[in-house]
Amino acid sequence: MANEITVVLPDIGDFHDVAVIEILVAPGDRIERDASLITLESDKASLDIPAPQAGTLKELKIKLGDRLNRGDPILTLVPDERDEAEPAETAEPGEDIPPLPARPVGEKEPQRPPIMPRPADMAAIAKGRSAHASPAVRRFARELGVDLSLVTGRGPKGRALKEDVQHFVRQSLQGEHQPAAASCPLQLPAAPEVDFGRFGEIERVPLGRIKKIAGAHLHKCWLSLPHVTQFDEADITDLEAFRKGLKAEADRKGLKLTFMPFLMKACATALKTMPEFNSSLAPDGEALVLKKYIHIGVAVDTPDGLLVPVIRDVDRKPLFDLGAELMTLSGRARDGKLSPADLQGGTFSISSLGGIGGTAFTPIVNAPEVAILGVSRSTMRPVWNGGAFEPRLMLPLSLSYDHRVIDGAQGARFTGLLGTLLGDIRRLLL
Repeated sequence: MANEITVVLPDIGDFHDVAVIEILVAPGDRIERDASLITLESDKASLDIPAPQAGTLKELKIKLGDRLNRGDPILTLVPDERDEAEPAETAEPGEDIPPLPARPVGEKEPQRPPIMPRPADMAAIAKGRSAHASPAVRRFARELGVDLSLVTGRGPKGRALKEDVQHFVRQSLQGEHQPAAASCPLQLPAAPEVDFGRFGEIERVPLGRIKKIAGAHLHKCWLSLPHVTQFDEADITDLEAFRKGLKAEADRKGLKLTFMPFLMKACATALKTMPEFNSSLAPDGEALVLKKYIHIGVAVDTPDGLLVPVIRDVDRKPLFDLGAELMTLSGRARDGKLSPADLQGGTFSISSLGGIGGTAFTPIVNAPEVAILGVSRSTMRPVWNGGAFEPRLMLPLSLSYDHRVIDGAQGARFTGLLGTLLGDIRRLLL
């Protein structure tokens, strides 16, 4: 029977007190040369420690959670006889294993010096590798054709285990994984699976197609853009009186002239004055794409979910034309008859909850746009005019913007400008 050797932790670079997070072998196992023995993980990397030579594992010297440093014993190994004659091949570079000294008759044969595993590219390990799974699990995932970036790890620090890969495959075969979730660069842990039926009666209702598509897009926008929301208000007392004065003319044209066309015209003027709000950030993040056209998307509440048809060249169209086009697109949205072209090309969006209620909200920027305006229900309030309080109709404004492009001062100036334009309709003609 060959003599046992002690396998110790080699020099793995600038790592100290590295935690043992996985033990891949057990006493009695037959181990091949370079097979993974244990997996270590630091704050920067995870790595497998390979076997220096083939043999049978006799005893483990460690347990899960232990913290190891260079030279700490890992296990004892009884080498195969055919592999025993080549121990020098597994020594550290520049180190030779000295020959065993002669021993007197009756004295036990001394143990061989400790053997350090030597991976093929220790430098690459020292620099760090992906910490989401051990090499053994990555190999298992490759064999099954699984992209580990899609697997939710339930091991320490979110580490993917073999069982997690198997669970992912089962869910994929049942059609439970939606590829849209993987498109976001930031992957969050999956929500825990809860059996709500344990607490009472439930009903499972499939999510509509529009909500699935819009939800994935909004989720990506929320995670990938640094949102800031500026709250303000505008005095629309005079504007509302002017709108009501146009009611008879609108009726003759067969139009229902709402507040939205006025708001769109005010936004178009503000966008011309502050073109950063009518831009998109270049994909490389190195430049702004300033658009010379103004196409405004208006959120429409439909039975199937929220849709945002786009009205083009808002700055060039008369008020009644905007009102007519808005009526047509809103009707087609509710009837499910919008074409893909109707939803594309927007440079700025408006979401109005004025007909429903609320005092303020935080709209999500519709990327690749950089800003969106939310308006809530207007209310009549007493406003100090310098000498007395007078009733004024005030409109709440909620402007969300991409903070990579627009800073807080610009956001406040934009809502201030918008308030000025809405407060005096004559300024829209300038």
